[in-house]
Amino acid sequence: MPPIIKRSLVEQAVDQLRSRIASGAWSVGQRLPTEPELAYDLGISRNTVREAMRVLAFSGLVEIRQGDGSYLRTVQDPLQAVQAMAHCTVEHARETRHILEAEAIALAALRRTDDDLSALRQALKQSAVHFHGDVDAYVECDIQFHQRLVDAAHNPALSELYRYFSGVVAAALQHNMTTVPRCQATFDLHGHILDALEKRDSETAKRLSRTLIES
Repeated sequence: MPPIIKRSLVEQAVDQLRSRIASGAWSVGQRLPTEPELAYDLGISRNTVREAMRVLAFSGLVEIRQGDGSYLRTVQDPLQAVQAMAHCTVEHARETRHILEAEAIALAALRRTDDDLSALRQALKQSAVHFHGDVDAYVECDIQFHQRLVDAAHNPALSELYRYFSGVVAAALQHNMTTVPRCQATFDLHGHILDALEKRDSETAKRLSRTLIES
């Protein structure tokens, strides 16, 4: 007889939640039941629910908003696509950024709102605090800035694609940030891109974005 494979409670909880998502129990964008509600419903502990939700968040199915709850992002499990991205080469990542990010930023220059500019300025301000300091903190802030740049194009498909791809960008950035001292001119390109967005200068925004990707 084949050996019995014991599966953890977290794995079982993940499977149950995936099944409910696939069955249409919740719609995309809907706030999911709270941890206590899910724990009661599934007959498991809140800690198990919390760990299961983290797995679903990592796979991209769920978005956990601190202090607000968890929301369903998609009913299509993107984990395989995310895993494939994680194995792409540096050159493939660079090519993808040129196609995805630079073009999205060009659109953002045409479509951005005043609220977008305000959010971008705030994100860039946070990045500046950490650029010459803690690498992890800077990478987190920089990815948020770039995500907001793409979001300013107001194309949900582009935003979602970049959100999945941002892990690859973060890994490359983490590697590049090991150089000391860090190049201030490279960081300053972020501000120049923001200036181009403010002026609705699409071509300059795209050109600067490509320069930043190659730096």
